[in-house]
Amino acid sequence: MSYDFDLLVIGAGSGGVRCARIAASHGARVAIAESRHWGGTCVNLGCVPKKLMVQASEYGDMVDDSHGFGWTSTRGTHDWGKLMAAKDREITRLNGIYVSMLEKAGITLLTGHARFVDGHSVRIEPSPLAPDEAPRTVTAQRIVIATGSTPVKPDILGAELAITSDEAFHLPQRPERVVIIGSGYIGLEFAGIFAGLGSKVDLVYRRDLPLRGFDEEMRSAMAEAIDARGITQHRHTQFTAITKEGTDLVLTLDNGQHLRADCVFMATGRRPKIDALGLENTAITIADNGRIKVDTNSETAQPGVYAIGDVTDRINLTPVAIAEGHNLADRLFGKEPARQWCYATTPKAVFFSPPLATVGLTEEEAARNGVVDIYFTRFTPMRHTLTGRKRKTVMKLVVDQKSQKVVGVHILGDDAPEMLQGVAIAVTAELTKADFDRTIGIHPTSAEELVTMRTRTRETPKAEG
Repeated sequence: MSYDFDLLVIGAGSGGVRCARIAASHGARVAIAESRHWGGTCVNLGCVPKKLMVQASEYGDMVDDSHGFGWTSTRGTHDWGKLMAAKDREITRLNGIYVSMLEKAGITLLTGHARFVDGHSVRIEPSPLAPDEAPRTVTAQRIVIATGSTPVKPDILGAELAITSDEAFHLPQRPERVVIIGSGYIGLEFAGIFAGLGSKVDLVYRRDLPLRGFDEEMRSAMAEAIDARGITQHRHTQFTAITKEGTDLVLTLDNGQHLRADCVFMATGRRPKIDALGLENTAITIADNGRIKVDTNSETAQPGVYAIGDVTDRINLTPVAIAEGHNLADRLFGKEPARQWCYATTPKAVFFSPPLATVGLTEEEAARNGVVDIYFTRFTPMRHTLTGRKRKTVMKLVVDQKSQKVVGVHILGDDAPEMLQGVAIAVTAELTKADFDRTIGIHPTSAEELVTMRTRTRETPKAEG
């Protein structure tokens, strides 16, 4: 059978764009369909604008901190509208770069909403990105689903009064009082953004500590950092309703407390954006958690149709989607063996102020495999010995006692993600504590502590069961 394209990618986010570009570089005839915005969530409603807003939120602290170094600088007033306009200009620039990259690679751009007709045919319908485009049907030998995810709100009274991260990037003005529900990446990062820009922030979450799934000791350190940021934490708490009283939003908690706010922000999870793809016209199967089932080669139950990124039940991070897309294109169209990534040591970062970065196993995870040596340090970084700011840097090495391999590194503190990227190479390479010890540090830096922690803090026995 003759097809219009060798590969059709549905979704022009980070993973989809990488997959399309690498496939085209191998000589494949490639098309990519996008219905909303070129660059996907990361560029438009995720990593990039979020990081810009985190940086914006830190400049007030820098002014205050400068006083400890003899400066007589004075805090000005923050212009939310100016920040939003600057952010939008950068996003527009990046959108153009993505389009240019795809066009230069010889990829056909299909602007509109894609819906499966069958396992090899897709109907492209008009979308808000191109409302006047005529519908068309295209065929492809292979199809990749890379449509990402979208925020979800729990089904409670008044949920429609709350916003999610999508709307947070386009608020007309900064709310003075914000209640954020959820203590994962998104909840913490936006709590820090709003607090840094001057809002009163309440953080509501069900558990005893934020960041479920991270190292317990680092979760405790983050909870302290949240307090130090001036954010009020409501732990062991769930919300039951949101109502409106005049101009106030009132959030009712299950402990009987009522929180008044100008904005309620739900950071309560994300789900795959697959509802309107017409998957019922294929043999694709969906797991109980709502994500597309794929095998180790990213192939779905429909032969020739693949899925990468947040639509699957793997590590939902932009660099992982990029790696999956690259690897898939290499396997499908490359002449050389596909490049391999080490997903087990995928580094992660939470861009709070201060940020948390981690790679490898937590202490709890490592102890399931055997006895663990823990090296831990907590100190005031040099800058804050003069600023007087109550901000600590916390570092932790998790070492498998038998092999002495460093199986986990965790850092909370200024520049933690920048430090951690290089350390992730060492963990991926399975270097030992002795390798860390024989590495000379850069002085004076916080990072040198990673190679000068020579005295074991404690030994953690193998976990039972």
